[in-house]
Amino acid sequence: MNAVWSSAHAAGRETKGSDGRRDDCLRGPARAGRFAGETMNERRVVITGIGCLSPLGNDLSSTWEGMKAGRSGIARITQLDPEPFDCKIAGEVKNFEPDGYFNVPKDSRRADRYVQFAVAASKMAMTDSGLDVSTIDARRFGVMVGSGIGGLATLENEHTTYMTRGPKRVSPFTIPMMISNIASGIISMEYGLKGPNMVIVTACATSNHNIGEAWRIIKFGDADGFLCGGAEATILPMGLCGFGNMKALSTRNDEPERASRPFDKNRDGFVMGEGAGVLMLEELEHAKKRGAKIYAELIGYGVSADAYHLSAPSPDGSGPAYAIQMALNHGKKNANEVNYLNAHATSTGLGDIAETKAIKLAFGDHAKKGLMVSSTKSMTGHMLGAAGGIELIASVMAIKDSIVPPTINLEDQDPECDLDCVPNVAREADVKVALSNSFGFGGHNASVLVSRFE
Repeated sequence: MNAVWSSAHAAGRETKGSDGRRDDCLRGPARAGRFAGETMNERRVVITGIGCLSPLGNDLSSTWEGMKAGRSGIARITQLDPEPFDCKIAGEVKNFEPDGYFNVPKDSRRADRYVQFAVAASKMAMTDSGLDVSTIDARRFGVMVGSGIGGLATLENEHTTYMTRGPKRVSPFTIPMMISNIASGIISMEYGLKGPNMVIVTACATSNHNIGEAWRIIKFGDADGFLCGGAEATILPMGLCGFGNMKALSTRNDEPERASRPFDKNRDGFVMGEGAGVLMLEELEHAKKRGAKIYAELIGYGVSADAYHLSAPSPDGSGPAYAIQMALNHGKKNANEVNYLNAHATSTGLGDIAETKAIKLAFGDHAKKGLMVSSTKSMTGHMLGAAGGIELIASVMAIKDSIVPPTINLEDQDPECDLDCVPNVAREADVKVALSNSFGFGGHNASVLVSRFE
């Protein structure tokens, strides 16, 4: 038995199911039908709309075209003077005008930048889905669009106002503008959606947790559809100081386009990105009844915790491997049926190696014999709470267009990251099943599994 799995068992992680049989979750490659997939509601959930903004473009088309072309969206920071900071580069959303995405344009000025991104991506997803809100039961459609950090710009700006002009000059909109749930609230108001409305905040796993729990609620029967995903806007002094002083950020300032390099031996930290990724999830029969186009089917979702460290991943990869296996079992897929995995891989020394180990644990021999793995963060940077939304979108588009986006800047692959990481050039491939990983500070792990719709 693999030594890592042996250590996991030695730590007391072996469990028994309700039937008294030992849980196979920590024994190697996943096998279908051992988790809740055996008894879950059989309602199927499909993706009928997509909206996104990223450092590669302000819509789905430009973002996806940038990924296929292997183009970097990383450049010197323009939103503020980067000179005082060790890291002077980021993946910024460019030429974004929020007014046109709000029903009342002036409302955009009472929204933090992350909320503006969330509303814009949600409107794109809603429009793309073709859903006419006047024809649905609004109580059956919900919103779960989260943020890992929330309104950091509002917090910084209003604290500066307090320090320089006094407490009476702080905006009465400060609290509702900065809280992490307000994007979901505003989106529901924009469309009159009265179904489940909440936000899960799990740092960089935020999008995947919101998407996965929306899927679970639809399957359980409490909703027919959701706008779900994540948004983030933290290219700000506190963001740069906070992550920079942790030594988490790349300082390859003279070569910004080459700075984000997951799995590469010479990686030196992640590059911060911003934007939003939102999907319309819909119960299959509801989507079919209205003649909706279907991008793909969401078939599995896995969650776990490392229970290890404040910010570092568990070095044996067992936590993420458990989440991956749970997603596969929910989706009734064997490990060798997955063609593509969009990795969390952020370009940090510890993280990329730990995820490689997790992939090997979950997929066994298939990890190196048929599984394509790439990190689109090499092009977008790390979009934090929005990352999972964008990366699931990339996974869906890989299925739709039969193209796997590359890991760019992979020039000297780390021998400890010995997977097929699709180096530098996109690859044509028949992708039928894809998985997207997201892991957050605090040891939060979430994996989402999608398949070609049949």
